[in-house]
Amino acid sequence: MAPDPVNIFEYEEIAKKQLNKGDYDFIAGAATDEITLRRTREVLDSIIMKPRMMVDVSQLDLGTTVLGQKISFPVMLAPAGNHGAAHLEAELATVRAAGKADTLMVLSSHSAKTLEDVAEAATGPIWFQQYFFKDRELTLGMAARAKEAGYSALCLTLDAKIVPKRERNIRNDYVSPVSPNYAHLDLGTHSWKFAADAPAGPSDIRDQATTWTDLEWLAGETKLPIVVKGIMTGEDGRRAAESGAKAVIVSNHGTRYLDTTFTTIEVLPEVVEQVAGKAEVYMDGGIRRGTDIVKALALGARSVLLGRPLFWGLAVDGEDGVSSMLEILRDELAATMGMCGRSSIDSIDLDTLGGISPLQQLFDRK
Repeated sequence: MAPDPVNIFEYEEIAKKQLNKGDYDFIAGAATDEITLRRTREVLDSIIMKPRMMVDVSQLDLGTTVLGQKISFPVMLAPAGNHGAAHLEAELATVRAAGKADTLMVLSSHSAKTLEDVAEAATGPIWFQQYFFKDRELTLGMAARAKEAGYSALCLTLDAKIVPKRERNIRNDYVSPVSPNYAHLDLGTHSWKFAADAPAGPSDIRDQATTWTDLEWLAGETKLPIVVKGIMTGEDGRRAAESGAKAVIVSNHGTRYLDTTFTTIEVLPEVVEQVAGKAEVYMDGGIRRGTDIVKALALGARSVLLGRPLFWGLAVDGEDGVSSMLEILRDELAATMGMCGRSSIDSIDLDTLGGISPLQQLFDRK
């Protein structure tokens, strides 16, 4: 029997062997040359930790809150479509694992299971992700369904207005079924298809004309607090908070829509500075280690979100795979905090980091 994976990278290695090529490439891939996808790991690895000794870390408190909801550690499950590509139980398995970990799941509107079925399976807090649709009644209707089902916040993805060029998917002629959340609409049979003859689907009903005025409108129409996802500049973070968002997610959509952007952790400090406490700030993008979590928190994020690793956990062992993966990250987070002399999440600050390597700084000066 093969040993159990001991880190997130090993989960991906095993998942790659178990998934078909089309599904693996859809999950793992990104836009065009995937330069930013590769840089994400390089940038996170280049940030140096500063260990601190002789601090009482016998009692570590990993808990925090997001929009007033308690979670056991600052890792949430990001909205990612079609968990059914990795496991038959799909989002039902994922949301159960989130509940066991006492953390929060954000359900994608492109889920393989209906938002109502996932809400029924949930034992912890859940948020619902959707888009601005050209049909404003559809926009309000999806939000109303989420509220009625028990979701406690609405996550609006802002950075998916265009059809991206994902070359792995074009080569594989990849297609994915329309989510049952859209069953009441006539959208054909495919959610995602990247070849030139792509049929109609949910992408065609998203509104490419939205502005900050539309966010103000929706904030005034729904009773759910709004979280916006896809913020990559300080100015956009500030505008989002001014337009009614209660939280912003610094995200480049896993580099799946535009290549050669900054990585999320590079722009995180700028967003935190300009939001200036008017909204909570979270970050996704490349989180694979406990050290990554601490780096994001030290730079101002209140919590991080996981996307691709959810699929690796599901592919390896369904609900138990996601649970084990989250436990690995929790253990690594605790160990990192202990070594850095930080006994609580609130105590993680910029002094936890040392910038980049002093040797690198020396070479840069030459």
